Amino acid sequence: MNRLNTILSTGSPLSPESFDYVYDNIKKDITLSSIAGGTDIISCFVLGNPNLPVYRGEIQCRGLGMDVHSFSIEGKPLTDKQGELVCAKPFPSMPIYFWNDQDGEKYKTEYFEEYPGIWHHGDYISISEHGGVTMHGRSDATLNPGGVRIGTSEIYRVIENMHEIDDSLVIGQEWDGDERVILFVKLNDKSKLDETLIAKIKNAIKLNCSPRHIPAKILLTPDIPYTINGKKVEIAVKKIIHGNEVGNRDALTNPESLDYFKNIPELNK
Repeated sequence: MNRLNTILSTGSPLSPESFDYVYDNIKKDITLSSIAGGTDIISCFVLGNPNLPVYRGEIQCRGLGMDVHSFSIEGKPLTDKQGELVCAKPFPSMPIYFWNDQDGEKYKTEYFEEYPGIWHHGDYISISEHGGVTMHGRSDATLNPGGVRIGTSEIYRVIENMHEIDDSLVIGQEWDGDERVILFVKLNDKSKLDETLIAKIKNAIKLNCSPRHIPAKILLTPDIPYTINGKKVEIAVKKIIHGNEVGNRDALTNPESLDYFKNIPELNK
């Protein structure tokens, strides 16, 4: 343990409580560094730096050659406020095209449609005065009940602490001219999704988030779909429950899990 200098993490935002655990239970004088980037860029937009201090819940800095900002809807840089992760200038590992996309339309739609000429990655971040970066989850999976924007990661942080639940997935369903929050849960073998557990889940979300975060429906699922690189596919499930087709199922480790989400009777009432 004395020779351990650095712990690295990736795959999903590292919660502030995880920082506490590392420094309380593993080692006091260690560099805890998270990274975040993307498969298409084969790189990191934000990452660690052993020469910088570690702040609870933050990724330490932006990567070299990465002109990363948190953008408002109007395309203005934000400080200490949640916005869209953008890279305002070309960077060394930026792809120039997608396979089987001869006119570049898919590539432009995927990354340059939101802010013309600027890479828009689809994540919510905030950047502090000292340059630390906090990840808030996917912006394309953002919930919007009653016009209030909610990051799915806020709900996941609560659910992860409940021993009855092995995994979960949150999506927004268009309903009665608005959007309602739907929570799918995969339980451990000893638990049952009864009224007591549903009430416990809702109360935990209300206390740790807000009444707006409380799901309109909490439903049982046998599995949660993941991409090959370990990310939940909220967007695919949202498409399915709205009757749309999902392409590129080969990118999933468990594509058969999507079949469960078709024609769920509880979502029609």
